[in-house]
Amino acid sequence: MLERNPDGTDSFDSQANQNIAANLKGKLLLHYGSLDDNVHPNMTLLVADALIEANRTFDMLVFPNRNHGYAREPYLIRRTWDYFVQHLMGAEPPPDYRIVQP
Repeated sequence: MLERNPDGTDSFDSQANQNIAANLKGKLLLHYGSLDDNVHPNMTLLVADALIEANRTFDMLVFPNRNHGYAREPYLIRRTWDYFVQHLMGAEPPPDYRIVQP
């Protein structure tokens, strides 16, 4: 439940990612569905704005016309794997590898 604190903050501030974005280090991949029905897309944009304000480098993917349940889409899986291969292994992933779901 939302509670206002005397200092002007509220009980959700400690959970607001945009408030801690400047503390993030390393490579960061953000993604969201433009029709998310669980976490409003603007929440990700607030994080992106805070990262820009903090001069942090990040990458972002937008999944048009997707709600909150797109995590098993082959494109997202491939792009996440590519990100790990590039930034954790320091290798080059195969270009445009296609994951086929049975």
